[in-house]
Amino acid sequence: MSHRAHESAVVAPQPKVLLDDEAIRRTLSRIAHEIIERNVDLRTVALVGIHTRGVPIAQRLRRLIEERCGEEIALGQLDITFYRDDVHVRAGHAPRRAQPLVRDTKLDFELEGRTVILVDDVLYTGRTIRAAIDALFEYGRPERVQLAVIADRGHRELPIRPDYVGKNLPTTRGERVQVELLEVDEIDRVLLVPDTEERDVD
Repeated sequence: MSHRAHESAVVAPQPKVLLDDEAIRRTLSRIAHEIIERNVDLRTVALVGIHTRGVPIAQRLRRLIEERCGEEIALGQLDITFYRDDVHVRAGHAPRRAQPLVRDTKLDFELEGRTVILVDDVLYTGRTIRAAIDALFEYGRPERVQLAVIADRGHRELPIRPDYVGKNLPTTRGERVQVELLEVDEIDRVLLVPDTEERDVD
């Protein structure tokens, strides 16, 4: 077999489905139940989704909580683009990599006295959450901040721990966990994807 033919015969590793749509539904149902259990007064709670996929996750959690206890809790969304420590636009330097799109931050409620639950899809190094806390505190001082994620893949670089976690998914640095949602990707699933380009964010 020629070298070229051998190269064409090599099959790239395929993503592995870790959670399907039903597993995601059960996961979010459990997280919603835990939020209700841990927060006596839901009127003081706000769900704040981190763009991009944290936003639809927060919306789903809000609906689940309302269905179970009749309480429509506050909902917001947070863009952290210029709060990340890997974005150099603020300092006037050329970015090291392609930069994310800037999206809307919407916090139509007072933060003071509230429990704010930041919502994201995957927890990795912790840098996304640190940036989200920095961004949040630009708008006010909540009484406490909690964190809810669908997946925790480990490899933390900062002392950040989720209060509500759907699934602990140990990974190597050569892999990544990819959450896909109906609202963004037209399918609900969580994939383990071999990643040749190491990503040092999230």
